[in-house]
Amino acid sequence: MPKNIFSRGHSRTLTRHHKIAMAGVATLGAAAIGFSAVPSGASTKTTTEAAQPVAVAFSTEQIKDVKASVTDQMAGASLKAQQIEAKKKADAAAAAKKKAAAEAAKKKAEAERKAKEAASRAAERAKAKKAAKKTYPDNLDGWIRESLDVMKKHGIPGSYEGIKRNIIRESSGNPRAINNWDINAINGIPSKGLLQVIPPTFKHWHVPGTSWDIYDPVANITAACNYAADKYGSMDNVDSAY
Repeated sequence: MPKNIFSRGHSRTLTRHHKIAMAGVATLGAAAIGFSAVPSGASTKTTTEAAQPVAVAFSTEQIKDVKASVTDQMAGASLKAQQIEAKKKADAAAAAKKKAAAEAAKKKAEAERKAKEAASRAAERAKAKKAAKKTYPDNLDGWIRESLDVMKKHGIPGSYEGIKRNIIRESSGNPRAINNWDINAINGIPSKGLLQVIPPTFKHWHVPGTSWDIYDPVANITAACNYAADKYGSMDNVDSAY
């Protein structure tokens, strides 16, 4: 009968061989348990075939649809941005046009205002000038006084008394008087007007600003006085035909 190695009195120290044997028994026991779990009528089979991957359903049409959708979105965003930019430009152009129109209207109104003011000033000046213009009675006194004012402007000497005295002697104060019997008449150039001036003398000594009509009282007086001033120093120095 073999000795019990675990009996009392023997050494309880397990040798290396004992440990290996125990491990083998444990392994066999586990295998037995595994096989016992398989039904008796079933057979076991091992295979080396790899597990087949599960098929995933997909389609290239879906990818195309997604790509087309993204492209459409990008195009739509780009178009919207272009529309916004175009609207900004249109608004800016409209604002600039409105501003230019306002400036033009302002300049036009200012020009019209200035033109109106200038016209008003011109009218006022004309009115003042007309009011300031000296008026003379249409008679011998008025003719002599107006002639004296014209003569003064041109530096022609003469006095009221000297002019009137010669007028009375020459024409008796008749502005339409004409001499048809003296040497001038015989020569075809009769003396005419208040101071009996022949046409060539009147034309030569005519004073600017007066009428070219030899019968005009003021024109006749100023021309005659202009001639007398050159020949006699003044009409005041004339006491006879001159």
